[in-house]
Amino acid sequence: MNTCLSLQVADKQSIAEGIVLLELTAPDDRELPPFTAGAHLLLHLPGGLVRAYSLCNDPAERHRYQLAINLDPQSRGGSRAVHERLAVGDLVSVQGPSNLFPLDLEAPHALLFAGGIGITPVLSMARQLQAQGRSWSLHYVTRSPERCAFREALTTGPMASSSRLYFDSETVDQRLDLARAIGAAPQGAHLYVCGPAGFIDATLAAAREQGWVEARLHSERFAATAPVVQGERRFTLKLERSGLTLEVPPDQTAMAVMLEAGVDLPFSCEQGICGTCITDVLEGRPDHRDQCLDEETRVTSFTPCCSRSLDDCLRIDL
Repeated sequence: MNTCLSLQVADKQSIAEGIVLLELTAPDDRELPPFTAGAHLLLHLPGGLVRAYSLCNDPAERHRYQLAINLDPQSRGGSRAVHERLAVGDLVSVQGPSNLFPLDLEAPHALLFAGGIGITPVLSMARQLQAQGRSWSLHYVTRSPERCAFREALTTGPMASSSRLYFDSETVDQRLDLARAIGAAPQGAHLYVCGPAGFIDATLAAAREQGWVEARLHSERFAATAPVVQGERRFTLKLERSGLTLEVPPDQTAMAVMLEAGVDLPFSCEQGICGTCITDVLEGRPDHRDQCLDEETRVTSFTPCCSRSLDDCLRIDL
């Protein structure tokens, strides 16, 4: 688990309707831990909340972290705390950076898609690719110009020639044609998409219809899609280092059972998206319900916030 840093809110400004840009710096102006494009931070917010937010600035910057945060109408308190309770000068504890959505810098071209606030990790990718002189293109969809974060940077600066913006308020013929945009990508390109679940699903489906292999498709979700469940089952959870054996009933998550037992378990989204609670599996087969692990890491990892067990007993490294 990453060590907590105490950072200061150096700037907070509205950059689009319902979206604020936070700039976090070290109080003593020291360099911050490096991050890679697509990375996120865990913010410890007023009220005891911990939430994951993507970094949107250039990874080459070591003096600040920038986060663009949308005020979600369905907020469970995180984005509302940022918008209403954080102020310039406040100190905030953060953990990270961590990255579950990295760029493949060996690819000949990066095809970037962003929907709404999904622009945050994608913008960091675009900034790094632009700075390194690599080949990339961005397709960014929002409801309206007023809801479009970073509009000026993407339409008037050096990134403008590789960026296309689309608005739901436009006529149908001006909206994003996924099949056309994907079909125009150079051979061997990798696709990255972040945004609402429906937008991600449509983008990935359009790429698969054109024969894109899974290894070239990358996505990050800010909200989980409900898993298809035929009926939950009880299982035993053995915690190797804690020496605990816990029973997980059908109506509780493994994380809830562990927290009730007093286990010190880091968590944030509680939906299998952010990866904060990822734990190593020592024995047994997890029933994965997360959307943050890839096929390789699923062999040895478990997200207790949402996943369960295919076996009667699951032994984990906690």
